[in-house]
Amino acid sequence: MSTLGEAGVPNLLLAALLDWPIWSPLVFGLLVGLAVLFVWMAFAPASAKQAVEQRAEGYLKRAAIPSDPRLEGSFISRVIVPFLRGILRFLGRLLPGRNVEATRKMLIYAGEPGGLTPLDFFGLQILMIALPAVIYLLAVGLKQPLTLALRNTLLIAILGFMLPRFWLRSRVRQRQHEIARALPDALDMMTIGVEAGLAFESAMLRVGEQWHNALTREFERAVAEMRVGTPRDLALQRMVERTGVPDLETFVAVLVQSNQLGVPISQVLHAQAAEMRLKRRQRAEELARQAGVKMVFPLIFFIFPAMIVVMLGPAIPIIAEFLASMRTSVTSFPLQ
Repeated sequence: MSTLGEAGVPNLLLAALLDWPIWSPLVFGLLVGLAVLFVWMAFAPASAKQAVEQRAEGYLKRAAIPSDPRLEGSFISRVIVPFLRGILRFLGRLLPGRNVEATRKMLIYAGEPGGLTPLDFFGLQILMIALPAVIYLLAVGLKQPLTLALRNTLLIAILGFMLPRFWLRSRVRQRQHEIARALPDALDMMTIGVEAGLAFESAMLRVGEQWHNALTREFERAVAEMRVGTPRDLALQRMVERTGVPDLETFVAVLVQSNQLGVPISQVLHAQAAEMRLKRRQRAEELARQAGVKMVFPLIFFIFPAMIVVMLGPAIPIIAEFLASMRTSVTSFPLQ
């Protein structure tokens, strides 16, 4: 009996545990939820660390890292163009540097096309000497006599050397003509703006908002120099040095003198606008008077020969037959 009683105690305890309400579905679900909560608390980051990470992410979002402009753009603009420019500068160092300052001034007058420097321009000249000459020799020159090939190669090299200079001079003339032509209208608009209460710099920017040409770009650059601390007179004089336009030089000289004497800017602008309009009208009249003289050469060498061919063309066979008959009659006339 004692043995059975001792062996029956564990069985009774096991039965009691199985019958305990802890194994009910509700209690089991609560235990599972507590276990999940404990696991999340064990692996979740601390609140202080999480706050620091959030602040760091906010700073990174606000402070955008500036990108390198050299890494932007296409492969040609990032690799090919700098490589070609390096070649041009290397070739430009082969030429003598006596006319570097004059070339730099012409490039500035032309608006620095393509960001060219004097060394780049000299390298372009050397490239234009060699490249067309080599192409001519390989394509045509080897099939011609030596003297003819050398003569043509020399002419092509000279022409290739002069072409960049002609192109640069044409760009200078085109830009200066554009500035001189836009100056009277720009002064009129600046006069209206100043009389309406705008400052001189604001009136220059307003002109740039209305038109987009070489003059307005120079206005915007001068205003940018004034805003970084450059005196107005110095910024305007630099604008004149970058353009080389006599009318703009006269306007800036009068404006600087009026600032020194205390003359109101609106009066100066009104007077200069009227003077510039008069100069533009006189320039147009001068070109109109020159048109007749310039038309003489096309008339003589192109229009008159065509008119003679049209008018006398049908009569040429008749005249030729008449002259032939006259010559025949003269030769067949008996000599006394």
